[in-house]
Amino acid sequence: MAGCRGPCPPPLRWLLLLSALLGAAVAAERNVTGKSKGRSFIGHVVPNISNGSEKTYEVDDFVAKVLTGKLTTVFLPIVYIIVFVVGLPSNALALWVFFFRTKKKHPAVIYMANLALADLLFVVWFPLKIAYHVNGNNWLYGEGLCKVLVAFFYGNMYCSILFMTCLSVQRYWVVVNPIVHSRKKSEIALGISLAIWIIIALGTIPLYLVNQTTYISQLNITTCHDVLPENVLARDLFNYFLSLAIGLFLFPAILTAVAYILMIKTLNASISDINTGKKRKRAIKLIITVLSMYLICFTPSNVLLVVHYSLLKTNGQSYLYLSYITALCLSTLNSCIDPFIYYYISKDFRDNFKNALLCRSVRATRRMQVSLSSGRYPKKSGSYSSNSNGTTKSTY
Repeated sequence: MAGCRGPCPPPLRWLLLLSALLGAAVAAERNVTGKSKGRSFIGHVVPNISNGSEKTYEVDDFVAKVLTGKLTTVFLPIVYIIVFVVGLPSNALALWVFFFRTKKKHPAVIYMANLALADLLFVVWFPLKIAYHVNGNNWLYGEGLCKVLVAFFYGNMYCSILFMTCLSVQRYWVVVNPIVHSRKKSEIALGISLAIWIIIALGTIPLYLVNQTTYISQLNITTCHDVLPENVLARDLFNYFLSLAIGLFLFPAILTAVAYILMIKTLNASISDINTGKKRKRAIKLIITVLSMYLICFTPSNVLLVVHYSLLKTNGQSYLYLSYITALCLSTLNSCIDPFIYYYISKDFRDNFKNALLCRSVRATRRMQVSLSSGRYPKKSGSYSSNSNGTTKSTY
């Protein structure tokens, strides 16, 4: 993405930053690998002289260079620090706005609140991830916490994909059927959200069943998920990650793309309507932004994930692990991009966010809204009675 004409929306600015980081990652990878194609992070069992009950592993020279190189000890923690510094306060504030400042819990609010919750539960673990890479890929916090970190890492990615898909389909439905909001739709959204959390919880169980920490004797470090025994990589993880990529990435990606294509088609069909011109332009820009983030953050990591483990299963080695962990690292940027999408997607969120920053109470905000509304639309004889049926029009 070369740039924007005029000021870029916040999400597009993040995408430009992501492209720059990706270029830096490729350059760093070239510095590490040189002319060598490289190998995957496979650990080979070696005799443990000091403690016979604990297995120790060794890696080849290339892997040792990667584990001590700047790509994994400098570049990756820098990205994680950016995500943590931006993602923690922005998602916490977004969640607070959704729960305590937003009165009407539309389906879009429910999906965005769950997405913010998933991002917040994810970034709170980043200090451990940052410390791991800064300490030379040496995990000091035990097998249990390593499993939790890995499960939350993959769980957040697929949780974000599913909630983004639900939000995309819901927005398409609002465009096609601009009808009043009903409590039943909110209840359906709550049920879908609960089902997604259950799917993610069940889907990450296999990650807890595999030992994720490995002691590398020649480097005197304990890795977390980066080095695993060859038999585990080939036998257990290929089918697992292939199932995740197909069920929790490919199908939702197709559904999201179809929803946005149909939305664009519907909006273009109403191009003669002058009153919806600004809404149509904003919706199209939002579609482009969300799809760009979706494709850049999630597609490379999932494609490289499947290809990497496929090569391990068929050839016993893979040349893609550096690209894979770089793409997986950059995919975490969605956790600090999502709050800007909330701001861009919802007028209610923008208003509540601004009022929260100005420390305006909910009661004062409502009084101000009523005052502005009565000033703009003075009562006339024969005017419509508002909310006569207890329903309100969705602004999402």
